[in-house]
This record gives sequence, C-alpha cells and structure tokens, in this order.
Amino acid sequence: MRPSSEKSGADLALIQLLPNALTITAICAGLSAIRFGVQGNYVLAVQLILLACVLDGLDGRLARLLRSSSPMGAELDSLADFLNFGVAPPLILYFWALQDMRSAAWISVLIYAVCCVVRLARFNVNDRAEAERAKNGDAAGESGSFFTGIPSPAGALLVLLPMTLSFAFHNRPIMPDWMIAAHMVLIGFLMISRIPTWSFKTTKVSRRHVKYLLVGVAIFAAALATYAWTTLVVLCLAYIGMVIWGLLRGRKPIKNKGN
Repeated sequence: MRPSSEKSGADLALIQLLPNALTITAICAGLSAIRFGVQGNYVLAVQLILLACVLDGLDGRLARLLRSSSPMGAELDSLADFLNFGVAPPLILYFWALQDMRSAAWISVLIYAVCCVVRLARFNVNDRAEAERAKNGDAAGESGSFFTGIPSPAGALLVLLPMTLSFAFHNRPIMPDWMIAAHMVLIGFLMISRIPTWSFKTTKVSRRHVKYLLVGVAIFAAALATYAWTTLVVLCLAYIGMVIWGLLRGRKPIKNKGN
C-alpha cells in the first residue's frame, strides 16, 4: 500500500528510504557473491549470501515500522529475492563443485532457479489476493502460522548445505557431484511444494518464557561467533527436521499460508 506522502507527491524523509536502501544493499551482496564465487573465494561468497538473508529479514519489517511500504519497494524486494536466493546460491555451488558435470549440473541450476522464481510469483499473487480481501473487509480464512513450501531464503541456506558442511569439517567437497546436483533439484521442488512449513513471523512467546528465549539467543549468537559453519549446519539440519515434521503433519487437515 502506497503511503499518503507518496500519493500526494510530497518529499519523503531520508529514514523512509532506508528499507529500499537495505534491499539495494542486499542486491549488491548477491551480485558480489557471484563475483567472488567466479574468483574462487567461496567462503566470502557464502558469507555474502548470509548477509543478504539478514537484510531480507530486515527491510520488510523496517518498511512496515516506518510506514514507508510501497508497490515499488515490494517489486524491488521480490527481484532481490530472486537474485540473492534463486540465482546466486546455485551458481556458487556450480562454480564450487559441479563444473566437471557441465550440462547435467547446469540443468540442476536451471531447475532450482525456475522453482525459486515460480515460488516468488506464487507468493506475490497470494499476497495481493490477501491484501484485496483485507481491503474489502473479507476474512482471509487462512492461518499465517505456516508457509506453503520452503521460503526462498531458507531454500538458499539449505541448497548451500554441502558447502557449509565442507567448511565446517574438511574444507573440500564431501559429497559426490551428482548428489550435490540432486540436492539442488530437491530443494527447488520443496520450494514449490505444498508442504506446510512453520512461519516464525507469527510465533508468540509467553512472558514467562521470554527469559529462556533470550538466553537461547545469546547461546546461539555465541556459537555462531565461535563455530560459525558448524552452527549453520546444525541450524539447517534442525530446519530439515521441521520440514519433515510439516510433511508428516500435512497429512492431516491444516490451514496454511500460500507463501
């Protein structure tokens, strides 16, 4: 929804441009990740993808907080998601371990990228439909506690799991090339699947348990600072477990969000 200041053509405060600035920074991080992947600096390339994930989690929330959301910002965010999570991660994987497979590996890159863009298109359509229903005063009838399929930032982290495993333990590919390519295709299909996956956005914590959550966050931050790659591997494995839980629970009637 376009803010009133944008509708009237009035000037925007600089702070209201901060969300779009974060999105542009995320795009620069994704493009730079591809550059460093081509140059063989894979650790920095993955770190830049992680930075893009963090910025992606901040820009939308900041835009809502500042009431500076706009159609242009939404489109810019969607394009940034495709670049950072649908293009950069499979290309980095391809440069890292799959060039010997050539055509077969490139097909897996294309499949993942197409799955990501289809997912983002589906999310945009559903998001606009929900906004239209809210505008008309209709009940959405869906729960925001679940995504449909794996979100694209999570897909990017999961598809890079072979690299983070390598960085954490042997600093070289520890999976056969064909398995990495198959893993890439599997993650792509999970993004466009109908599997309900838990959304952290709507999770609420009891006041009695806030202190435990804060301690957990502190422990996670310390582990990430000390054992960054191992912590990311554990985080990805935990998320995979959550996806499996969603798949099993998905056999029962459940309301989920069409993200």
